[in-house]
Amino acid sequence: MNKVKVKIYNREYTLQTEETTEYTKNLAKKLDAQMTEMINSRTAASIVDASILIALSAIDECQKTNDNIDNIRTQIKDYVDDAGEARLKCDELQKENRDLKARIYELEQKLGIAGLNANK
Repeated sequence: MNKVKVKIYNREYTLQTEETTEYTKNLAKKLDAQMTEMINSRTAASIVDASILIALSAIDECQKTNDNIDNIRTQIKDYVDDAGEARLKCDELQKENRDLKARIYELEQKLGIAGLNANK
């Protein structure tokens, strides 16, 4: 665990995290900027209001990201299923092609024209 000191809206916090110091400080810097902007623009009346609005926005973003991930997983599963079906169909067609070639060869042998098609 790393202990990282950060400053958010003029208050210092010591955080324990498994993330790197740089990553944690970058997050704190972004949060500080959002808090400052929200309070200065009077979107939020207090630090608590700003914190709640930022938290709500973060949860919304996280939820939308998770929904997108679920959609991508579903699409990938569909693609994998389609690829599997296509592979099976390809295998079937290759077998049919081999069988037809064998049948053509047999018929050519019966007709005595095997040497005519050997150059194909």
